[in-house]
Amino acid sequence: MAAIVRPRDGRMIGGVCAALARRFGTSATTMRVIFVASCLLPGPQFLLYLALWILLPAEKTATDAW
Repeated sequence: MAAIVRPRDGRMIGGVCAALARRFGTSATTMRVIFVASCLLPGPQFLLYLALWILLPAEKTATDAW
């Protein structure tokens, strides 16, 4: 199982939805719609998003290798 990383391309705010979409094999738009729909339910969705934004590493590029 590959590690989840926030991609450099295709992100809107923090790249969390794009990372989860890559992991589960869906489109980033689908994952964003699911997140927005989940915000209608009670729960800590925004806190979870912020935690994943902080905890998930950003994708490395060729220039980051140094």
